[in-house]
Amino acid sequence: MSNISQLFDIIINHTMKKFLIVAFALLLVQPFIASAQMGRVFDHLTMPSKILNSNRNYAVYLPPDYETSDRTYPVLYLLHGSLDDQTGWVQFGEVTHIADKAIAEGTATPMIIVILDGNGGHRGFVNDIKGDWNFEDFFFKEMIPFIEKKYRAKTEQKYRAVSGLSMGGGATFIYALHYPEMFSSACPLSGDIGPVTLEDARKSYSRGNPNMADSTMVNYYKSHSVLSMIENMPEAKKKLVRWYITVGDQDNLSEGSALAHIAMRKANIPHEFRIESGGHNWVFWRASLAKVLDFVSEAFHQP
Repeated sequence: MSNISQLFDIIINHTMKKFLIVAFALLLVQPFIASAQMGRVFDHLTMPSKILNSNRNYAVYLPPDYETSDRTYPVLYLLHGSLDDQTGWVQFGEVTHIADKAIAEGTATPMIIVILDGNGGHRGFVNDIKGDWNFEDFFFKEMIPFIEKKYRAKTEQKYRAVSGLSMGGGATFIYALHYPEMFSSACPLSGDIGPVTLEDARKSYSRGNPNMADSTMVNYYKSHSVLSMIENMPEAKKKLVRWYITVGDQDNLSEGSALAHIAMRKANIPHEFRIESGGHNWVFWRASLAKVLDFVSEAFHQP
Protein backbone atom coordinates (compact mmCIF):
# COMPACT_ATOMS: atom_id res chain seq x y z
CA MET A 1 0.00 0.00 0.00
CA SER A 2 2.86 2.31 0.80
CA ASN A 3 4.28 1.96 -2.73
CA ILE A 4 0.89 2.76 -4.21
CA SER A 5 0.57 5.76 -1.90
CA GLN A 6 4.00 7.04 -2.89
CA LEU A 7 3.18 6.64 -6.57
CA PHE A 8 -0.09 8.51 -6.05
CA ASP A 9 1.76 11.37 -4.31
CA ILE A 10 4.27 11.57 -7.15
CA ILE A 11 1.48 11.83 -9.74
CA ILE A 12 -0.35 14.47 -7.71
CA ASN A 13 2.79 16.53 -7.17
CA HIS A 14 3.74 16.34 -10.84
CA THR A 15 0.26 17.37 -11.89
CA MET A 16 0.20 20.26 -9.43
CA LYS A 17 3.57 21.47 -10.65
CA LYS A 18 2.33 21.49 -14.25
CA PHE A 19 -0.83 23.30 -13.18
CA LEU A 20 1.14 25.92 -11.28
CA ILE A 21 3.52 26.45 -14.21
CA VAL A 22 0.59 26.93 -16.63
CA ALA A 23 -1.22 29.22 -14.19
CA PHE A 24 1.91 31.33 -13.66
CA ALA A 25 2.46 31.58 -17.43
CA LEU A 26 -1.11 32.75 -17.93
CA LEU A 27 -0.62 35.42 -15.27
CA LEU A 28 2.46 36.67 -17.10
CA VAL A 29 0.79 36.93 -20.49
CA GLN A 30 -2.59 38.19 -19.25
CA PRO A 31 -1.62 41.90 -19.37
CA PHE A 32 -0.42 41.45 -22.94
CA ILE A 33 -3.60 39.63 -23.94
CA ALA A 34 -5.70 42.37 -22.35
CA SER A 35 -3.74 45.18 -23.98
CA ALA A 36 -3.96 43.46 -27.36
CA GLN A 37 -7.74 43.69 -27.11
CA MET A 38 -7.83 47.41 -26.33
CA GLY A 39 -7.76 50.36 -28.65
CA ARG A 40 -5.61 53.40 -27.94
CA VAL A 41 -6.59 57.06 -27.69
CA PHE A 42 -4.29 60.04 -28.15
CA ASP A 43 -6.19 63.15 -27.09
CA HIS A 44 -3.71 66.02 -27.29
CA LEU A 45 -2.50 65.84 -30.88
CA THR A 46 -2.05 68.87 -33.13
CA MET A 47 -1.93 69.64 -36.81
CA PRO A 48 -1.13 72.90 -38.64
CA SER A 49 -3.78 74.87 -40.49
CA LYS A 50 -3.08 77.59 -43.04
CA ILE A 51 -6.80 78.32 -43.37
CA LEU A 52 -7.23 78.99 -39.64
CA ASN A 53 -3.70 80.33 -39.24
CA SER A 54 -3.08 78.20 -36.16
CA ASN A 55 -2.31 74.73 -34.90
CA ARG A 56 -5.47 72.69 -34.34
CA ASN A 57 -5.99 70.11 -31.62
CA TYR A 58 -7.58 66.75 -32.25
CA ALA A 59 -7.88 63.32 -30.66
CA VAL A 60 -7.75 59.94 -32.36
CA TYR A 61 -8.89 56.46 -31.36
CA LEU A 62 -7.00 53.61 -33.01
CA PRO A 63 -8.70 50.18 -32.93
CA PRO A 64 -7.20 47.19 -31.05
CA ASP A 65 -5.42 45.63 -34.02
CA TYR A 66 -4.09 48.86 -35.52
CA GLU A 67 -0.53 48.40 -34.22
CA THR A 68 -0.30 44.74 -35.23
CA SER A 69 -1.74 44.88 -38.74
CA ASP A 70 -1.03 46.66 -41.99
CA ARG A 71 -4.67 46.97 -43.06
CA THR A 72 -6.51 50.22 -43.72
CA TYR A 73 -9.55 51.31 -41.71
CA PRO A 74 -12.77 53.29 -42.15
CA VAL A 75 -12.97 56.60 -40.30
CA LEU A 76 -15.65 58.15 -38.11
CA TYR A 77 -15.28 61.90 -37.50
CA LEU A 78 -16.79 62.82 -34.13
CA LEU A 79 -17.79 66.35 -33.07
CA HIS A 80 -18.31 67.67 -29.53
CA GLY A 81 -20.72 70.20 -27.99
CA SER A 82 -20.30 73.94 -27.53
CA LEU A 83 -18.70 73.92 -24.07
CA ASP A 84 -16.25 71.12 -24.78
CA ASP A 85 -13.15 70.29 -26.80
CA GLN A 86 -11.66 67.15 -28.32
CA THR A 87 -11.15 65.57 -24.89
CA GLY A 88 -14.88 65.55 -24.08
CA TRP A 89 -15.69 62.42 -26.05
CA VAL A 90 -12.63 60.75 -24.48
CA GLN A 91 -13.20 61.69 -20.85
CA PHE A 92 -16.98 61.94 -20.54
CA GLY A 93 -18.07 60.08 -23.67
CA GLU A 94 -15.89 57.04 -22.84
CA VAL A 95 -15.20 56.53 -26.53
CA THR A 96 -12.40 54.01 -25.90
CA HIS A 97 -14.50 51.70 -23.74
CA ILE A 98 -17.57 51.94 -25.97
CA ALA A 99 -15.64 51.37 -29.21
CA ASP A 100 -13.57 48.50 -27.76
CA LYS A 101 -16.72 46.79 -26.47
CA ALA A 102 -18.60 47.20 -29.77
CA ILE A 103 -15.66 45.86 -31.77
CA ALA A 104 -15.13 42.92 -29.40
CA GLU A 105 -18.83 42.01 -29.54
CA GLY A 106 -18.92 42.30 -33.33
CA THR A 107 -21.52 45.08 -33.45
CA ALA A 108 -18.97 47.51 -34.93
CA THR A 109 -16.15 47.04 -37.38
CA PRO A 110 -12.66 48.18 -36.33
CA MET A 111 -12.39 51.84 -37.27
CA ILE A 112 -10.37 54.97 -36.66
CA ILE A 113 -12.29 57.65 -34.75
CA VAL A 114 -11.11 61.25 -35.12
CA ILE A 115 -12.41 63.82 -32.63
CA LEU A 116 -12.19 67.45 -33.71
CA ASP A 117 -11.58 70.45 -31.46
CA GLY A 118 -14.04 73.19 -32.35
CA ASN A 119 -13.34 75.33 -29.30
CA GLY A 120 -10.01 77.03 -29.84
CA GLY A 121 -9.91 80.78 -30.43
CA HIS A 122 -13.34 80.79 -32.06
CA ARG A 123 -16.11 78.35 -31.25
CA GLY A 124 -17.84 76.25 -33.86
CA PHE A 125 -17.31 73.75 -36.66
CA VAL A 126 -18.77 75.74 -39.58
CA ASN A 127 -17.64 78.80 -41.50
CA ASP A 128 -18.40 82.02 -39.66
CA ILE A 129 -20.85 84.43 -41.27
CA LYS A 130 -18.14 87.13 -41.38
CA GLY A 131 -15.76 84.82 -43.21
CA ASP A 132 -12.92 85.18 -40.70
CA TRP A 133 -13.17 81.68 -39.18
CA ASN A 134 -13.67 79.09 -41.90
CA PHE A 135 -13.55 75.90 -39.86
CA GLU A 136 -15.58 73.92 -42.36
CA ASP A 137 -13.09 74.77 -45.11
CA PHE A 138 -10.28 73.68 -42.80
CA PHE A 139 -12.00 70.35 -42.08
CA PHE A 140 -12.59 69.37 -45.68
CA LYS A 141 -9.54 70.91 -47.33
CA GLU A 142 -6.90 70.30 -44.66
CA MET A 143 -7.96 67.94 -41.91
CA ILE A 144 -9.44 65.05 -43.90
CA PRO A 145 -6.42 64.94 -46.26
CA PHE A 146 -4.10 65.16 -43.23
CA ILE A 147 -5.81 62.26 -41.44
CA GLU A 148 -5.91 60.10 -44.55
CA LYS A 149 -2.19 60.64 -45.10
CA LYS A 150 -1.03 60.26 -41.48
CA TYR A 151 -3.11 57.19 -40.59
CA ARG A 152 -3.96 54.01 -42.48
CA ALA A 153 -7.39 55.31 -43.41
CA LYS A 154 -9.57 54.22 -46.29
CA THR A 155 -10.27 57.16 -48.57
CA GLU A 156 -13.52 56.24 -50.35
CA GLN A 157 -16.84 57.86 -49.40
CA LYS A 158 -18.16 54.46 -48.33
CA TYR A 159 -15.61 54.31 -45.51
CA ARG A 160 -16.10 57.82 -44.11
CA ALA A 161 -18.79 58.84 -41.58
CA VAL A 162 -19.57 61.84 -39.36
CA SER A 163 -21.41 62.24 -36.08
CA GLY A 164 -21.63 64.77 -33.27
CA LEU A 165 -23.65 66.01 -30.33
CA SER A 166 -25.48 69.31 -29.79
CA MET A 167 -23.35 71.96 -31.59
CA GLY A 168 -21.51 69.05 -33.20
CA GLY A 169 -24.84 67.50 -34.14
CA GLY A 170 -25.79 70.68 -35.97
CA ALA A 171 -22.44 70.65 -37.76
CA THR A 172 -23.01 67.00 -38.67
CA PHE A 173 -26.18 68.05 -40.48
CA ILE A 174 -24.38 70.88 -42.27
CA TYR A 175 -21.32 68.83 -43.28
CA ALA A 176 -23.36 66.00 -44.76
CA LEU A 177 -25.82 68.36 -46.45
CA HIS A 178 -23.03 70.46 -47.95
CA TYR A 179 -20.88 67.47 -48.96
CA PRO A 180 -23.07 64.35 -49.21
CA GLU A 181 -20.55 62.80 -51.58
CA MET A 182 -18.00 62.71 -48.74
CA PHE A 183 -19.85 60.51 -46.23
CA SER A 184 -21.62 57.18 -46.27
CA SER A 185 -23.38 57.95 -42.96
CA ALA A 186 -24.25 60.99 -40.86
CA CYS A 187 -25.51 60.73 -37.29
CA PRO A 188 -26.58 63.95 -35.54
CA LEU A 189 -27.16 63.45 -31.79
CA SER A 190 -29.29 66.06 -30.01
CA GLY A 191 -28.45 68.33 -32.93
CA ASP A 192 -28.65 72.10 -32.61
CA ILE A 193 -30.05 73.02 -36.02
CA GLY A 194 -29.79 76.78 -35.40
CA PRO A 195 -32.40 79.39 -36.41
CA VAL A 196 -35.55 77.81 -37.80
CA THR A 197 -36.86 80.81 -39.75
CA LEU A 198 -35.18 83.64 -41.63
CA GLU A 199 -36.49 86.14 -39.09
CA ASP A 200 -34.96 84.14 -36.25
CA ALA A 201 -31.72 84.05 -38.20
CA ARG A 202 -31.69 87.82 -38.73
CA LYS A 203 -32.08 88.37 -34.98
CA SER A 204 -29.33 85.88 -34.19
CA TYR A 205 -26.84 87.13 -36.78
CA SER A 206 -27.37 90.83 -36.06
CA ARG A 207 -26.63 90.49 -32.33
CA GLY A 208 -22.91 90.37 -32.93
CA ASN A 209 -22.99 92.10 -36.31
CA PRO A 210 -25.37 95.11 -36.06
CA ASN A 211 -24.18 96.67 -39.32
CA MET A 212 -24.24 93.49 -41.42
CA ALA A 213 -26.02 93.75 -44.77
CA ASP A 214 -29.34 91.95 -44.92
CA SER A 215 -28.31 90.20 -48.14
CA THR A 216 -25.35 88.65 -46.30
CA MET A 217 -27.65 87.29 -43.60
CA VAL A 218 -30.13 85.94 -46.15
CA ASN A 219 -27.43 84.19 -48.17
CA TYR A 220 -25.84 82.70 -45.06
CA TYR A 221 -29.20 81.47 -43.81
CA LYS A 222 -29.96 79.75 -47.11
CA SER A 223 -26.57 78.02 -47.15
CA HIS A 224 -26.44 77.09 -43.44
CA SER A 225 -30.05 76.55 -42.41
CA VAL A 226 -30.53 72.81 -41.93
CA LEU A 227 -34.21 72.99 -42.85
CA SER A 228 -33.60 75.15 -45.92
CA MET A 229 -30.86 72.84 -47.19
CA ILE A 230 -33.03 69.78 -46.67
CA GLU A 231 -35.91 71.37 -48.58
CA ASN A 232 -33.61 72.32 -51.45
CA MET A 233 -31.51 69.15 -51.61
CA PRO A 234 -30.99 68.13 -55.28
CA GLU A 235 -32.81 64.91 -56.13
CA ALA A 236 -29.60 63.20 -57.24
CA LYS A 237 -28.01 63.68 -53.81
CA LYS A 238 -30.87 62.61 -51.55
CA LYS A 239 -29.76 59.00 -51.21
CA LEU A 240 -25.99 59.47 -50.98
CA VAL A 241 -25.96 59.59 -47.17
CA ARG A 242 -27.47 57.17 -44.65
CA TRP A 243 -28.96 59.27 -41.87
CA TYR A 244 -29.41 58.30 -38.21
CA ILE A 245 -30.94 61.14 -36.16
CA THR A 246 -31.63 60.76 -32.45
CA VAL A 247 -32.59 63.00 -29.54
CA GLY A 248 -33.80 62.56 -25.97
CA ASP A 249 -37.46 63.04 -25.11
CA GLN A 250 -36.44 65.41 -22.30
CA ASP A 251 -34.02 67.42 -24.46
CA ASN A 252 -34.77 71.10 -25.12
CA LEU A 253 -33.39 70.62 -28.66
CA SER A 254 -35.82 67.81 -29.49
CA GLU A 255 -38.02 70.16 -31.54
CA GLY A 256 -35.19 70.92 -33.97
CA SER A 257 -34.45 67.25 -34.60
CA ALA A 258 -38.17 66.60 -35.08
CA LEU A 259 -38.42 69.46 -37.59
CA ALA A 260 -35.44 68.05 -39.50
CA HIS A 261 -37.16 64.66 -39.54
CA ILE A 262 -40.39 66.17 -40.88
CA ALA A 263 -38.49 68.13 -43.54
CA MET A 264 -36.67 64.96 -44.64
CA ARG A 265 -39.95 63.07 -44.83
CA LYS A 266 -41.44 65.79 -47.05
CA ALA A 267 -38.30 65.86 -49.22
CA ASN A 268 -38.24 62.03 -49.50
CA ILE A 269 -34.77 61.78 -47.99
CA PRO A 270 -34.29 58.30 -46.46
CA HIS A 271 -33.34 58.44 -42.79
CA GLU A 272 -33.83 56.89 -39.39
CA PHE A 273 -35.24 59.10 -36.65
CA ARG A 274 -35.35 58.05 -33.00
CA ILE A 275 -36.71 59.83 -29.94
CA GLU A 276 -35.23 57.92 -27.02
CA SER A 277 -35.65 58.26 -23.28
CA GLY A 278 -33.15 60.81 -22.00
CA GLY A 279 -32.00 64.40 -21.83
CA HIS A 280 -29.22 66.62 -23.09
CA ASN A 281 -26.42 64.83 -21.26
CA TRP A 282 -23.59 62.32 -21.48
CA VAL A 283 -25.73 59.43 -20.28
CA PHE A 284 -27.79 59.80 -23.45
CA TRP A 285 -24.80 60.43 -25.73
CA ARG A 286 -22.82 57.45 -24.47
CA ALA A 287 -25.76 55.18 -25.15
CA SER A 288 -26.21 56.80 -28.55
CA LEU A 289 -22.56 56.34 -29.53
CA ALA A 290 -22.87 52.55 -29.32
CA LYS A 291 -25.82 52.74 -31.74
CA VAL A 292 -23.90 55.10 -34.03
CA LEU A 293 -20.97 52.67 -34.26
CA ASP A 294 -23.38 49.89 -35.22
CA PHE A 295 -25.13 52.11 -37.79
CA VAL A 296 -22.00 53.40 -39.54
CA SER A 297 -20.50 49.90 -39.58
CA GLU A 298 -23.43 48.71 -41.67
CA ALA A 299 -22.40 51.14 -44.40
CA PHE A 300 -18.73 50.24 -44.02
CA HIS A 301 -19.64 46.58 -44.64
CA GLN A 302 -21.91 47.13 -47.64
CA PRO A 303 -20.55 45.80 -50.99
